[in-house]
Amino acid sequence: MSEFHRLIEQQIPRLRRYARALTRNRERADDLVQDTLGRALSKEQFWQPGTNLRAWLFTIMHNQNVNNVRRDIRESGALGIETISVALPATTDPTASRQMFELERALAQLPLEQRQVILLVGLEGISYEDAAGILLIPVGTVRSRLSRGRDALRKLLDMEERPSAIALPQAA
Repeated sequence: MSEFHRLIEQQIPRLRRYARALTRNRERADDLVQDTLGRALSKEQFWQPGTNLRAWLFTIMHNQNVNNVRRDIRESGALGIETISVALPATTDPTASRQMFELERALAQLPLEQRQVILLVGLEGISYEDAAGILLIPVGTVRSRLSRGRDALRKLLDMEERPSAIALPQAA
């Protein structure tokens, strides 16, 4: 196995996690990961050793997902139940299960642009700069979408607004 293949193999769990959060459907996520890996392997000559492989793979995945969504809209004109179904992880803690359900539902209500940034930065821990590169948008747009998305999630989850400033005692 080449070094390139080994490095790609290490990224599969992250690709799978992001794809599942992005598509909210296990089968579609697996297809997206498979398409991403196939494209990456066929385009190996375009990756430059020493650059951020994870960002490169997520860029491929983002572009593939955009193509898939556009194709699905063209072909069907309407979304089927399997497209919008929610796959939740099994847990023995009913509170955690309920919280996961509420978070999943709230994320699904966000505009795609905000959901993508929240998943890349919040779930995957990708830097603002790399997220901007993956999504082909300026870093400032990443920051504003992230801020608006987090605010929207707080409202959807009935969480308190983040404090705007820490109240300090007034000097007499």
